[in-house]
Amino acid sequence: MKSFSIAGIQMHVNASHSNVPAMKHKLDVLMSVYPWVQMVVYSELCAFGPLLYYAQDFPNPTEAEFQELAKKYKIWLVPGTMFRKQGDQIFNTASVINPDGEVVGRYDKMFPFLPYEVGVQGGDQFMIWDVPDVGRFGLTICYDMWFPETSRTLAVQGAEVIIHPTLTGSIDRDIELSLAQATAACNQCFIFDINGLGDGGTGRSIVCGPDGRVLYQAGTGPELIPIEIDMERVQRSRENGVLRLGQPLKSFRDRTVHFDVYERERSLPYLDSLGGLIKPERMENLYNALHTPPPVPPEELDLEQPRYKKDSE
Repeated sequence: MKSFSIAGIQMHVNASHSNVPAMKHKLDVLMSVYPWVQMVVYSELCAFGPLLYYAQDFPNPTEAEFQELAKKYKIWLVPGTMFRKQGDQIFNTASVINPDGEVVGRYDKMFPFLPYEVGVQGGDQFMIWDVPDVGRFGLTICYDMWFPETSRTLAVQGAEVIIHPTLTGSIDRDIELSLAQATAACNQCFIFDINGLGDGGTGRSIVCGPDGRVLYQAGTGPELIPIEIDMERVQRSRENGVLRLGQPLKSFRDRTVHFDVYERERSLPYLDSLGGLIKPERMENLYNALHTPPPVPPEELDLEQPRYKKDSE
């Protein structure tokens, strides 16, 4: 058994002020109770909440504070995400910090939650890193998980654990829990999906193993979620199959089909027919827009029609 301990912190996030002091306090408590934890993960946009107002350049003093915490406790630290300014663009960015307090990489969320996460640019680089003598890790953020290509790309490059900070406060959380299980099974890896509370989500963080089964699912209140995993389970699953049955990664490797839908030059008329990436309107507004005839100019009205006569007449 090759064990490694990861803890998720599910905590309240407030969009009106910095949550960094509360994050520090939670980490102090976590490491006091569970000093054996080797990696800690917070939820998406945990530090300042989901407002673009707090976007800042990287590196920055907040990231430096997280570096000091990682160094203090000798842990790997993924402190959720922050909005990152780069020129006139804004990205949703997660930092990965090693036990020496060094930033080993930053990942920009590839799929902003459009058309709702307005003003955020998607990234185009994957984030994979090795924990020495342990294994390979990958990172995705929230809506990225709805696109199986993101997790599959990490898996085929050897990622055995996918760290997934999220901010979900909407009614589709049940769907995301199913996606987490499916992602773990299809890619035969561990998934750590850590959600926030309050302005940072509705909780229900989930940890899944490489067979897709749930190792732990949190409730809707603050929780510390320390989980010790056996990294060798991933290799066994990938060599022998999910529950010694399906072997999706090897089948993907040995495929004979070419997925030409991924060719950027290819025309996809059906997708084009779906319209723009816009927020849905009320159904009656859409119906009226489609079925209301254009107004008739007054000079063309037939005032002898019954509908234009007074009731008294």
